[in-house]
This record gives sequence, structure tokens and C-alpha cells, in this order.
Amino acid sequence: MKTASRQSFLTRAGGSLRRGSTRVLQLNLGRLCNQSCVHCHVDAGPHRGEVMSSDVATDCIDLIDRLDAIETLDITGGAPEMCPSFEKLVRAGRDRNLEVIDRCNLTILLEPGYEQLADFLAQQRVRIVASLPCYESENVDQQRGRGVFQRSIQALQRLNSLGYGGAKKGTDLSLDLVYNPIGPHLPPPVQPLENAYREQLHSRYGIVFDRLITITNMPIARFLSQLRRMGQESHYQALLEDSFNHATLPGLMCRETLSVSYDGHLHDCDFNQMLALKLVAGDGLHVSTVNESELVGRDIQTGRHCFGCTAGAGSSCGGTLVCESPAAKISVAKRS
Repeated sequence: MKTASRQSFLTRAGGSLRRGSTRVLQLNLGRLCNQSCVHCHVDAGPHRGEVMSSDVATDCIDLIDRLDAIETLDITGGAPEMCPSFEKLVRAGRDRNLEVIDRCNLTILLEPGYEQLADFLAQQRVRIVASLPCYESENVDQQRGRGVFQRSIQALQRLNSLGYGGAKKGTDLSLDLVYNPIGPHLPPPVQPLENAYREQLHSRYGIVFDRLITITNMPIARFLSQLRRMGQESHYQALLEDSFNHATLPGLMCRETLSVSYDGHLHDCDFNQMLALKLVAGDGLHVSTVNESELVGRDIQTGRHCFGCTAGAGSSCGGTLVCESPAAKISVAKRS
């Protein structure tokens, strides 16, 4: 990362950003995935060998017990369910009364060997945040691979049959869907898009869900390569920077999220993790040894990609960061 880039973002942000208490522990269990999406910032796929070991998973569980303010265990990948320690980590989080999030690509629920996965998630009352970048098959298959849309619909119907998304009275199994744009664009306003998702998915397939999360594509990894092939890298970066919204800064996820890589290294967010940007002055910190007192107050690593989180209504793993009404004052969105 060039120093000038970091200073540019911090200048726009009005100074340094610092970590607060860690409320969200986000674990990236590796880059192994049953899909190879063109926008993937993790560069994940079926042939990737990076997977969290059992020892690092145990270190993560020990860290949970050392974090004073933790509320959420956010599990991602790749397809995190393909990591052998996935169920152990889910159970550890639920045993400690944490909200546990599975960032699921949906099609993993239909893969051979994972037939009981949906039942396990429901039994553990795991919140599912599921990727579905459109309600049209052509758009989804273009971004995520041929046949992914139809299999995603089948997986959503399976989750609904278990009570996810409010499909059954008396259940509170949360199912959120994730939209991200195709190409060098910012997400549209979330509410009209969510309404369209609800209407189309229910009328065509009988599917219900709780909330739509819109996420801005980060100009890193595969999406960056796509931008370069299109000759759109400079255009997209300029779009992000020109759309900088100061009102998003208080809600940035890096202020309260600790991101742990499959090998136990610590980062301010999953995007920094993919760019190998460890915690500032954090070379000696590892999931096996770090304490909360070493995290609070640290400067947050920033770069030009950070403009992706501050553009327009903002973007985080929990969706937009501010109200989209021009007359509204700052309103931090529901957090993961």
C-alpha cells in the first residue's frame, strides 16, 4: 500500500480512524469454495487449499472468551462450511450465547456430503446471510456460474421449509440476502430493490426472506482484474472517491470488527485481510495471544479500497451505513 493513498483516504476522513471495543469477531475459514464468482474479493474456488486448521479454530474459540464486548461471531470464507472446523466454531459461538452468522453461498447446501447442513444451521439457530446478487437467473449465472441461480432457489426453498425468513409462524430463523452490482456501479437504494426482490422471489418461487443487504464491490482481487480487463479501473476508483460520504464514518465496520484469517493473523476487516494489511503495528499479534486491551485504540489500516465502504450510502458486511433519504440525519444501519 502506498503511503500517499492512505493519507488521501485519511485526509478525506478528517484524520485517523481508531478501533473501539470488538463486538464482531469475523473468521475467514479459508479460500476453498464450491464456486468461483467473478467478483470474489477472496479469489476463492474449488482448487484453493487454504483452510483454517483445528488448532487455529481452537485459538479463535479461546479468543472469544478474552473479548469483553463480543456479541457476534461472523463466519465467512470461501464457503466456510467446507472447513472441517465449521461446526465446532458454530457450536462454540452458540454455547456462549453469541449471534452466529454463516455467510452462505446457498449452493453448498445442495452439495454431496452437505445434505444435513441446513438442518444443522436451523438447530443451532444460525443467522444465514446468503448471496443472491439478483432475482433474474441470467444475472446470477453471469456473476456466479452456470446453473447457480436455479440451485440457489432450491436452497432458499429448503431454508424456508425449515422456517427461515419467517416462513413458519413461531420461528425466528433469520435469512438475509446479499446483492452486489454487476460491473463498475454502486448499489441502488436498498428499499426499492428489496421490494422488487420480495415480489419477484415470492410470486415466482414462493420464497420469503427477512432483509436485503446491498454491498459495494471492492476494487481488489478478481473484481479488480475484471475492471482492468474492461478498462474501468480508474473510472470505478474515481466513482468511489467522488461518492465519498462523511456521514458513513461513524458506522464503519472496522471500528468494532476483528477479522481473523485462516492462519490466525489479525486484520481490521476482511478486505484488508485479502490485501495482507495486518493491524497497524500488529506484526507480533496473533489470534492465539492477542487480548482486547491490545486492540482498543489502535489506528485502523486504510487504503484507496476503503472508499468502497464510504461511497454513497456506505457499505459494510451488514449493508448500507446511512439512511438514503437526503433529509435524514445519520442513521447507522442494523449491524451484523
